[in-house]
Amino acid sequence: MMSSIRTTEQLGDALRAARKQLGLTQPQLALAAGVGVRFIVDLEAGKPTLRLENVLRVIDALGGALQITGLSSSDSENHPEGNQHGA
Repeated sequence: MMSSIRTTEQLGDALRAARKQLGLTQPQLALAAGVGVRFIVDLEAGKPTLRLENVLRVIDALGGALQITGLSSSDSENHPEGNQHGA
């Protein structure tokens, strides 16, 4: 599933849908991801202050991966002098 996620609520909705598609309960997912049930509840509710490390664990437990698109490519790695505007 490829969807553009721009809010914590959209992320929560997407992860809830993925969990239900896999037939997992919130406690089962929490166990698989190594987080508490409360974390799953908060994540699916779109709570904005959750720990990123645990969010990534949940995504992994659901068989997913986080991809970032639309960011400019890092030409600075190849040309260190190119992206510096006065030091």
